[in-house]
Amino acid sequence: MRIAILAACGAAALSMSACQQKVEAPAADAAATTAAQDAAASANAAAANAATAAGAAADATTDAAGAAANTAA
Repeated sequence: MRIAILAACGAAALSMSACQQKVEAPAADAAATTAAQDAAASANAAAANAATAAGAAADATTDAAGAAANTAA
């Protein structure tokens, strides 16, 4: 779970960095700007998906632990 959270934070940082670079040095080519925005949106979506997957894995672990405790009881 920690790895997924770190990956999500890293992806978000990369997307923010890409956006910030475009603001500091705007591209003359509109297609390059659009591609950078699409890449940032994809990175944000990947980070959100990783966070969702980490939450689902934590829920599954909790459910499995509860089931094991019920079986043992």
